[in-house]
Amino acid sequence: MEPDPLYHLLQLPKGVAPPAEKELLQGEKKKYLPPTSRKNPKFEELQKVLTEWINATLLAEHIVVRSLEEDLFDGLILHHLFQKLASLELQVEEIALTAASQRRKLGVLLEAANRSLEVEECKVPWSVEAIFNKDLLATLHLLVALAKHFQPDLSLPADVQVEVLVIESTKGGLKSEKLVEQLTECSTDKDQPSKDVVDELFNLAPEKVNAVKAAIVNFVNQKLERLGLSVQSPDTQFADGVILLLLIGQLEGFFLHLKEFYLTPSSPAEMLHNVTLALELLRDEGLLSYPINPEDIVNKDPKSTLRVLYSLFCKHRLQENTGGMHCGTPN
Repeated sequence: MEPDPLYHLLQLPKGVAPPAEKELLQGEKKKYLPPTSRKNPKFEELQKVLTEWINATLLAEHIVVRSLEEDLFDGLILHHLFQKLASLELQVEEIALTAASQRRKLGVLLEAANRSLEVEECKVPWSVEAIFNKDLLATLHLLVALAKHFQPDLSLPADVQVEVLVIESTKGGLKSEKLVEQLTECSTDKDQPSKDVVDELFNLAPEKVNAVKAAIVNFVNQKLERLGLSVQSPDTQFADGVILLLLIGQLEGFFLHLKEFYLTPSSPAEMLHNVTLALELLRDEGLLSYPINPEDIVNKDPKSTLRVLYSLFCKHRLQENTGGMHCGTPN
């Protein structure tokens, strides 16, 4: 028996059946995302940026998204995200346990989102059924629309498009065609949000990284001197969050009670608590323009640590020297 030609088109793993005609009503169409499209670098980058954006936005609620495809379908995280972005409260149950209640929750959520986005339900590429059935493309379209509306300065990869396979049920059987789906717009340099200055530094001028770190360490040590503290290695000494919290307290005028953080953290969980608190304080002050995962700081990621310190450096040291001039790429 010859293999179904849809196996080849969809590149399905051995033993996984292609869609049967009975799964689609006559005239009904369904989109599939082939593995080659999933591995598109720009497609993967878009998912990474949106995941980090959601995690940064919901940092204070200790919500962590690992998979946009698997974690958002029941409406729980989308509910928290939309309420945070739109600053309004939806009259829906917090935790929906049954499929029916999850669909109802998604319905209320998407209706409110469409109103905020000023779009008509019949004209958007997402729906209750698509999100609930873990349609990654529909979920991405919704997230991109929310990001562009509520955080237009978020740097999304431009011109992200993927090849999709559309299967249609006809009188003569299943019919397929390949289409290209556009997820983000083509943008001119003028339209592009400003790039992350730390990425630019590491990519375009790696030989200057140490000089920038030295300048920031000098600034940090000046501020910590009155506490009898000093920093020699910014990549490692901020991993437990203690010095970072004390530095923020000095610069922003915060008084942190010792009950609020671990002065001598003895586990990764306690370190993560400290760093998460520090990032929450920075976000509240509007100092984080780029999503930062607290786990990256704990894991001593040099870029993430430098982003945090550079945001403080920009506000305080450079304002002192330039009278509040905007801080761009390090010179």
